[in-house]
Amino acid sequence: MLPTPPRFARVRSIFPSASREESIRVTEILRKETVGGILLVVFAAIALIWANSPWADSYFAIRDFEIGYEPWQLRLSLGAWAADGLLAVFFFLVGLELKREFVAGDLRKPSTAIVPVVAAVGGVAVPALLYVAVVGTTTSEARGWAIPTATDIAFAVAVLALIGSHLPSALRIFLLTLAVVDDLIAIGIIAIFYTESIELIPLLLALVAIAVYGAIAQRFRQLFDVRPGAAWLILLPIGFTAWALMHASGIHATIAGVLLGFTIPVLHKKADRSEDAGPGLAELFEHRFRPLSAGFAVPVFAFFSAGVAIGGPEGFVSALTDPVLIGIVLGLVIGKPLGITAATWLITRIRRINLDPSLKWIDIAGVGVLAGIGFTVSLLVAELSFAAGSPHYDHGKVAILTASALAAVLAAVVLGVRNRRYRKAEECESDRQP
Repeated sequence: MLPTPPRFARVRSIFPSASREESIRVTEILRKETVGGILLVVFAAIALIWANSPWADSYFAIRDFEIGYEPWQLRLSLGAWAADGLLAVFFFLVGLELKREFVAGDLRKPSTAIVPVVAAVGGVAVPALLYVAVVGTTTSEARGWAIPTATDIAFAVAVLALIGSHLPSALRIFLLTLAVVDDLIAIGIIAIFYTESIELIPLLLALVAIAVYGAIAQRFRQLFDVRPGAAWLILLPIGFTAWALMHASGIHATIAGVLLGFTIPVLHKKADRSEDAGPGLAELFEHRFRPLSAGFAVPVFAFFSAGVAIGGPEGFVSALTDPVLIGIVLGLVIGKPLGITAATWLITRIRRINLDPSLKWIDIAGVGVLAGIGFTVSLLVAELSFAAGSPHYDHGKVAILTASALAAVLAAVVLGVRNRRYRKAEECESDRQP
C-alpha cells in the first residue's frame, strides 16, 4: 500500500498550545476585563432601574443635557459625548490590540489566523441573516441588521473569567482572537454602512492629524516609554483634534480611535531590540489605558445607553411583538453560536485542520454562545440604526439587554459544565502522578 502523500497527511492544530508569555498576557487581559465587565453590568443596571423609576425624568434630563462648543459642531448631549467620545477610548484599545495581533500575535500567520477570522465572519453573517429573515429587507426595521452581529469583549471575557478557571488556555485565546476580529468587522460596518454623508475637508484634516500623531509616536517611542505623562501632554491634544475632525466629517468619531491605535508601533526599533528590551509601545499603551477604558469609559457609556423606559409589564409585552426585538434576540442567542460553530467546522474540514487535543466541539459551541453577549457595540449600532424616541430605538435596546443576559446565562451553564469536567480531569491526572 502506497504511503499517504505528505500534503494530505499534514494536519495542523486549530489552536496551537499557548506560550507562557501569551498565557500571561491573556490572564492580565481577563483580570482587567473582568472588573470592567462587572462595572459595565452594574452601571447598566443602575441606568435601567433609574429610567423606569419615579425619578426617570432626572435620568433623561442628565443624559440629554448638552455641553460643548457649537461652532466646532461639538455641542452634544452627555449621552452623545459618551457614545462618540468615551467610546473612542475603547476603540483606541481595539486598534492597539488589532495591530498587535496582526504584527506580533496569532493573526500574523495565515495558518493560525484563518480559523478565528472565518469563525468571526460566520458569527457576523448568520445573525445578520436571521435578523433580516425576521424583519424583511424592505422595511425600515431592516436598518438594524448589524445590531446582533457584535460581541462585547469586556462582558464576554468577564463571564469566561468567572466561570472558566479550568478551561484550556487555547479556548480563552480563541475567544479573545475571535472578539478582536469581530470588533474589526464591526468597525468596518459602522464606517461603511452607517455613514450617510462625508465632508471631505474635515476628513482630510483628520487623516493629517492622525498621520502627525503616528509620526510623533514612531519617532519618540522611547520618550513615551519612559515618561508616561508625555503621552497625555503631547499625543492627547493631537488625538482629540483628529477625533473632533472625524466627528465633523460625518464618519462616526470612534473610527478615529481605531486609526490612532493603528499608528502606535508594536515592536521596538531594530537597534533597540533585545531579549530584555521589554514590551513595545502598543503593549505599554494597552496596559496603561485599558483600566481607563474598562473601568470608566465603557461603564459610563453603558450608563447613558442602557437607560430605556420599558413602560412596565405592558411595555415589555408590547416590545416582545416587535420584529426588531425578535430578530436581535434570535441573532445574538441563536445566530452567534450557530454561525461561529458552523464556520469553524467548515474551515477545519476544508483546510484539514484538527482541534487542539484538549478541546471538544461543545467547547467551541460554548464560546459561540458566549459571543452572543453583544452589549457595548450592539448598543452603539442600535443608536445609529434608529432615531431616538422611536419605538424601535427603545425596543432594540431592550432586545440587546435581554439577549445578552440570556447568552450570559446559557454560556455559564454550558461552559460551567465543561469547566467542572476539566477540573475533574486535572484532579484525576494529579492523583495518578506519584
